[in-house]
Amino acid sequence: MGFHLPGIFTSKQGAEAGNVPKGYLAVYVGEAQKKRFVVPISYLKSPSFQNLLSQAEEEFGFDHPMGGLTIPCTEEAFIDVTRSLNTL
Repeated sequence: MGFHLPGIFTSKQGAEAGNVPKGYLAVYVGEAQKKRFVVPISYLKSPSFQNLLSQAEEEFGFDHPMGGLTIPCTEEAFIDVTRSLNTL
C-alpha cells in the first residue's frame, strides 16, 4: 500500500535526474538498492535531518558513490524522519 508525504517525492513522481525543483535537494537512501528522494531544503535546518547528514559524512565523507548525497540508512528510517518533519 502506498502513501504520500507532502514534503518529499521520489524520482518517479516528477523529479528525474537533473530535474530537481528550486528549493529542493535530491538524496539517495537505502541499503542494498538506493532510492532517490527529493526533499525540501528547509529540512537541512532540522536536527533529525542533520543527524542523517552527519551519518552520511562519517560513512562517505565527500565521495558519494551515487554521485549525489547518499544517506546510509534504511528507506523506512528515512521516511520516519521526514514524516516527523512534515508534522511540524
